[in-house]
Amino acid sequence: MSVAAPETKPTIIYPESDGQPMADNTLQFRWIVVVQGNLAALFADRPDVFVAGDLLWYPVEGRPDIRRAPDVMVAIGRPKGDRGAYLQWEEGGQPPQVVFEILSPSNTFSEMARKLEFYERYGVSEYYVIDPQHGDVAGWMRQGERLHVIDDMNGWSSPLLGVRFAVTEEGVTLFYPDGRPFLTFEEVVRARAEAEERAQREADRAQQEAAARAEAEARAAAEAAARAEAEARAAAEAAARAEAEERLRALEAELRRLRGSSQTE
Repeated sequence: MSVAAPETKPTIIYPESDGQPMADNTLQFRWIVVVQGNLAALFADRPDVFVAGDLLWYPVEGRPDIRRAPDVMVAIGRPKGDRGAYLQWEEGGQPPQVVFEILSPSNTFSEMARKLEFYERYGVSEYYVIDPQHGDVAGWMRQGERLHVIDDMNGWSSPLLGVRFAVTEEGVTLFYPDGRPFLTFEEVVRARAEAEERAQREADRAQQEAAARAEAEARAAAEAAARAEAEARAAAEAAARAEAEERLRALEAELRRLRGSSQTE
């Protein structure tokens, strides 16, 4: 009697690449890097915040066809670490709460509509679309089961990230909760170099001031010592004069006594 072998489930492959480029042009690429890098820096001290760029997100186990690769995503409550893809069922069922898309000229309206529908369906709480070419940004905030558009993004602060958005004639700028703007890598390096130069100049100035103070204190101490020596010398000379005067008076008194004695005789 033969025993049927247990059925083995076929291995499901979740590709780590969708074959699409990360960006269509240098402007889009730079913005993806800036947003991802600054958000990673913002949460560098939070081991429970995962920030990624252009990472495939699979929300449904067994369905590798259901996927998106947000330009930038933030999963709060998930540990840092490298991943080939974001498999939601292996992440405690936690979807990324915040997603950014950076527009490029090749993005179509229908494509962006499908992305909004996907993020709404699979649990994104905040969704932002930045258009660097036209200097604009749009945002959506979850209310219940739906993502609702944010009416005015100028001055808007993300409830989950604490990041503030500004839309001006110069374009879109994102700010840290403490008011510092998001910077490119080049700007970070330049700012760090300038800060180091300022610190070095301040250290040199402090050293020079300390040396000047030490020199002034040494000069004051020398002058004080000279004054003390002069005062001691003057005091010694005064004492010597007083002693001489006293001896002179004693001598004069003795001479008067002797004259008086001789006259008496």
